[in-house]
Amino acid sequence: MSYEPTIGLEIHVELKTRTKMFCDSLNDPDEKHPNINVCPVCMGHPGTLPVINQGAIQKLIRVGLALNCRIAEFSKFDRKNYFYPDLPKGYQISQYDLPLCNNGHLEITGHKIRIERIHIEEDTGRLLHPEGADYSLVDFNRAGVPLMELVTHPDIKSGEEIEEFAKELRLILRYLAASDADMEKAQMRIEVNVSVKKPESKKLGTKVELKNINSIKAASAATDYEIKRQTELLESGGTGMKTNKKLSANV
Repeated sequence: MSYEPTIGLEIHVELKTRTKMFCDSLNDPDEKHPNINVCPVCMGHPGTLPVINQGAIQKLIRVGLALNCRIAEFSKFDRKNYFYPDLPKGYQISQYDLPLCNNGHLEITGHKIRIERIHIEEDTGRLLHPEGADYSLVDFNRAGVPLMELVTHPDIKSGEEIEEFAKELRLILRYLAASDADMEKAQMRIEVNVSVKKPESKKLGTKVELKNINSIKAASAATDYEIKRQTELLESGGTGMKTNKKLSANV
């Protein structure tokens, strides 16, 4: 029996700016020493006030225009609260209902992939786990770096289409000097939402989210594997309910 995949992407991209999103600390992905590019603002000290990086906003809008998006005349920032050790404020400054860019598309071979939204937020710090140690370390150099998030509609049907979309997006980002999109440095990370269903069914299958993949080929291969895994599960009589989980790659 054949099954039809439904795939959507969430892609995070660190923007190429001199300073961070809301402060004057340097945005330097090549800094090797931990906790050098930090200040009271990006560390969330009491009484500090964020100031928006105009250059980051301009780069995001250029990307939105290149991807045929509608640019919002009014936008705002929101607090996304969660308590991880690599998030010094205890919340992330992000966007929710009023993103800067929406309703765009990117053409790949055969059809258009619709882009639901592109918004801007700040990146988190980085957790380090020394081998054999019973503790973890936190490097806040990356905390507060301008981070673009692009969300597609579920228009993708295969790992091959993910690869084509991601390569074309990376080419645009580099051409616009919006980001180096170096995936080995986690400047571009792909998350894949994938489910399968019978072609005649109007109800989507159980969604699995593949998290923080820092390789285009790995995102493609992981998606094809997940389609195969879910298909085999359903063909063997499973319901798919046990597949609702997150698979992560450390970056």
